[in-house]
This record gives sequence, structure tokens and C-alpha cells, in this order.
Amino acid sequence: MTTTPQLFDMTGKVAVVTGAGRGIGEGIARSFSEAGGAVVVAARRTEEIDRVAASIRSDGGQAIAVTTDVTDDDAVEALAQAAVDEFGSLTTWVNNAGGSPMRMPLAELPREEWDRTIALNLTSVYVGSLVAARHITASAGTGSIINISSGAGTGPVPGSAHYGAAKAGTNSLTWTLSAELAPAVRVNGVAPGAIPTEVMLKAVGKNEDQLDELLEAWNIPLGRLGTPQDIGAACLYLASDAASWVSGEILRVGGGAKPR
Repeated sequence: MTTTPQLFDMTGKVAVVTGAGRGIGEGIARSFSEAGGAVVVAARRTEEIDRVAASIRSDGGQAIAVTTDVTDDDAVEALAQAAVDEFGSLTTWVNNAGGSPMRMPLAELPREEWDRTIALNLTSVYVGSLVAARHITASAGTGSIINISSGAGTGPVPGSAHYGAAKAGTNSLTWTLSAELAPAVRVNGVAPGAIPTEVMLKAVGKNEDQLDELLEAWNIPLGRLGTPQDIGAACLYLASDAASWVSGEILRVGGGAKPR
């Protein structure tokens, strides 16, 4: 009989995490590694992912860094192939890269920012998911895709309509892909709440000295802002065998606060 700790064991699993040079992506990669998984950390900033991969290896984990622009289809394909070449298989893929630092009414938003936001936050999820599914099916037979969404995709977000639209699309892709890729691949999403990453702070016009103001303004029931580890733990659940009967779900991780 499989024990509960065994269900969360990632030994033998190989995970790609995009946007993994810092913040939430780094937290996800570390959680997978600490549970025994091999991780491929990907982002555009080579120095950042090199640091994360080196730190994971120094802690006894298995990790490589692959510089990747997720809006480049060929680069995404090469990322998947790098995982298979290095570790022999691919079982898990996290579409985490994304964000938009620009906040303004939609009527004032530059068209190029709309296009950039959709490409980074939605089209990359579509491309990454299909590439991952193809490699997972070919090399491992079963697997998990996790899409990082946002509460912005579930209701009105004045000032961030472009980002909210992309995340609503991410939710829709998650639901549809969970049906189309079953039973070989489970597809789920995680919608983080207020995690004070560099991108989020820039978007809301705050700095790290103003976190108490954010906590008070957003009135989070559990009394604190989130951490990358909070999201890493949620992704670990969805990637592990503990969630072997979970697909097509968007897991809200936000301290009890309403989506925003």
C-alpha cells in the first residue's frame, strides 16, 4: 500500500519550470527538488537561472538551467528536448512565466503591450502545453501540466484588463486541455493571491517597505501575504501522485482573500 509521504515523493519525476529565475518559479522549482524531483529551470535571464540551478545542486538536488524565451516556439521545443536529453524523460511541466508591469485603463493601453501580454501569458501556455504533452507522451506515458493563473482571470480588473484577459484564457485552456490530453496527462492550474514578487510590486506601484500597506488594503483573512513556497507546495501536490485523480481544476492559493 502506498503511504501518504510516498504520494508526495517526486523521485523519478522530471519537471520543467518556466520563469524560474526568481519569485514564484524559483519557489516551485525548489519545492519539486526538495521532494526528490529533477528540475529544469528556464527563463530569459541566464544569470538568474544559473544561480537557482547551482543552489539546488549545492543542496543535493538535480537541476540544470536552460535559457528560454517562452514566446519563441523553437526555444520551447529545445527546452523540452533538453530535459529529456539530460534526465531521460519529462513528466511535469509548469507554465509559470508571465506577468505585466503596466497598469492603465484598457482604452489607454498601447496595442503593443496588449500583444506582448497575450503572447507571454496566454500563447506561451498554449505552446508550452502542447510541446510538453508531446514529450511526456513519447517519453513517460503519464504526466502533469500546471498553468499558473491569477484571480485576475475570474472577474473585472480595472487597470489590468489585458492581463486579466490572458489569465481567463489560461483558465479556459486548462479546462479544455485537461479533457483533450486525458488520460495520459493531467492539466491543472494554480491561481496565486498576493505574492510580493518584483513584477507584482511594480504593477501595483509599491516597494518592499510598503508590504504592510498592501496587507491592510487587501484585508487578507489569514493575516499575511503569500510566499513562493506557498505556491510551490500547491504545485507539488498537483504534480505528485497525491493528485493522481485531479485534473481540470484551478486551485486558488490566496490566504482566503477574494480573487482580484
